Amino acid sequence: MKKTLFIALLLTVSLYATLSVKQIHKMVIKIHEKREGVKLETLEETKEPFVRLQEENNVTTFVIPEQAEEAKLSLHAIMNGKAYINEVWKGIDDTIMGYTLKYVGKRGVVLRNGNNIKKLFLHQEKDNFIKLEERE
Repeated sequence: MKKTLFIALLLTVSLYATLSVKQIHKMVIKIHEKREGVKLETLEETKEPFVRLQEENNVTTFVIPEQAEEAKLSLHAIMNGKAYINEVWKGIDDTIMGYTLKYVGKRGVVLRNGNNIKKLFLHQEKDNFIKLEERE
């Protein structure tokens, strides 16, 4: 009885094992191809998918987090590796409104708060670079 079950199992497996080496190789190539991911703007607009539970007096309540209105961060100027954000000069690793300044470039900065990353850029219409002139 055990031998017949084993033989039946082997026959069943061999019938469904129709993949060839070429087919497997093609699948591996497709896996290694670069795929287009989700855009950062789409991720920022999604609502938080997690629901929190609160237990009081043996009663479980579902608490759905609300989207808080984000305070606005605006970059006004960049000079000597420092950024003028919201009327305050900030350097690398300084914090502002819960975000840490991680990078200061020529035209913008990168702020990080945990997994949230914000990129602020200088306005192109304005001349936000501070120019120093030597007087005689």
